[in-house]
Amino acid sequence: MRVAVTGAGGRLGTSLRSELAGRSFVDAILAWDIPQHDLDDPDSAARLVTRDFPDVVIHAAAWTDVDGCARDPRLALRRNGQATGELAAACAGRGASLIVVSTNEIFDGERTDERGYRPDDEPNPINPYGASKLAGERAATAAFAAARSSSTGPGGHTTGTTGADGAAAASQLGIVRTAWLFGPGAPDFPGKILAAARRARDAGEPLRAVGDEWGNPTYTVDLARAIVDLVASGRFEGVHHVVNGGRTNRFAWARNVVESARIDVDVVEVPASTWTRASNPPRWGVLEPTPLPAGPLRPWPEAMAEYAPDLLARSER
Repeated sequence: MRVAVTGAGGRLGTSLRSELAGRSFVDAILAWDIPQHDLDDPDSAARLVTRDFPDVVIHAAAWTDVDGCARDPRLALRRNGQATGELAAACAGRGASLIVVSTNEIFDGERTDERGYRPDDEPNPINPYGASKLAGERAATAAFAAARSSSTGPGGHTTGTTGADGAAAASQLGIVRTAWLFGPGAPDFPGKILAAARRARDAGEPLRAVGDEWGNPTYTVDLARAIVDLVASGRFEGVHHVVNGGRTNRFAWARNVVESARIDVDVVEVPASTWTRASNPPRWGVLEPTPLPAGPLRPWPEAMAEYAPDLLARSER
């Protein structure tokens, strides 16, 4: 199988390529990234699909700067919405399957029953990043539906089992929603907390962390393994919520990082309103995990314990 990964040089893309490299069903890993795959170029996805003939594309590329998205909603829709639709149309037209990586921020975070959001819960994004990612989900769904419609005749019968029409009918669209990614790469939440904790300690001040924003910290290594397992299963059509086990708030996560690093600083819980920012994240961004081929992901503290030595080593360089 030829598997393409968009955003191949990013945090999740790097983990995906590493996981794919160890799988026997993978014949070729196609690393798509800028400048060849450019979310601002409406034609780049079609060029790559036509050139490389992937069997499956895992779309990990996105504009994930949530505050940047809030400052430029039109660019967010271009990069996370329209670009996803263009990639989906190219894949569906060539009979390639597609997995779109999406986010918990398509939900408004207003539920009060302390249950995680399920795939059939109604999306209602409250910020431009979430709106742009939901637009991408819907654009991909529409592109695959259009391709399948064109490959069926009266009564919904396929017009053929070979060629583009038959391939379009057989290709799959999976949407993987996840939350609060951490892992090797550019500074993530644990990395930022580590730096902030050291600054606070040196200044003789407490570290302040938000206590009224909840989610599922998710390790990119575990997420990548789960996505590749979905591809290997051959059945990934539909919406999947893939997160590490458990839920927490930013304050408790920050305290976990500080304790792992053995930094002598007090961690103080504060409301999100303590800071003014461009984006308004959902306060309850918890996802309910859906079944996976290899079973549920491990609890997030176990994943953090594995990640901590690498995080600390990189922070001391």
